[in-house]
Amino acid sequence: MQEPDTDQRPPLDKRQRLDKWLWYTRVVKTRTLAQKLVTRGNVRINGKRVTQASYSLSPGMVLTITHANRLLILRMVEPGTRRGPAPEAARLYEDISPEIPRQIKPGQPSPVAARDPGAGRPTKKQRRQTDQLLARSNEATRSDKAAGTHNAG
Repeated sequence: MQEPDTDQRPPLDKRQRLDKWLWYTRVVKTRTLAQKLVTRGNVRINGKRVTQASYSLSPGMVLTITHANRLLILRMVEPGTRRGPAPEAARLYEDISPEIPRQIKPGQPSPVAARDPGAGRPTKKQRRQTDQLLARSNEATRSDKAAGTHNAG
C-alpha cells in the first residue's frame, strides 16, 4: 500500500475537527448540536456530503451548511482555539454565501397584510348589518308564503 504524500497535507496544527470548528465559529450553540448537524447530512465539504463529526478540516476548505432554514457557504480561513465573541469567531471563516435580496424594507408592512379598504373579513358592525338584512329578508319570505303569494313554478 502506498503512503499518502504528506507534503500536500496541511500541518496537524492547522487541522481541526469539523464539530469543534462549527462550534468555535458560532454556527451552532453547542458541540452536541454541531455533531447532530453533521450526522444528519446537513454539511458538505468541497461539494461532498460529510456525516462524521470527527472529519478533519484544513484552511481553504469550503463548507456548505443548511441550518435553520438558511444556506451558509463558508471558507475556512484558520482553525479556532476557543469559542470567543462573534468578531473573533468571524475571523475563522470567509462568508461566501449568496446574498438574498430583501424585498421588504424594515418597518414596512408585509404585502400580505396590505389590503384594499373593504376587502377581507367584515367588521363586527358590517356583520351585524348583514345579519339584520338576512333576518328581514327571511321574515319577508315567510310572510309571502303564509299569504300564498309564493310562485310555484
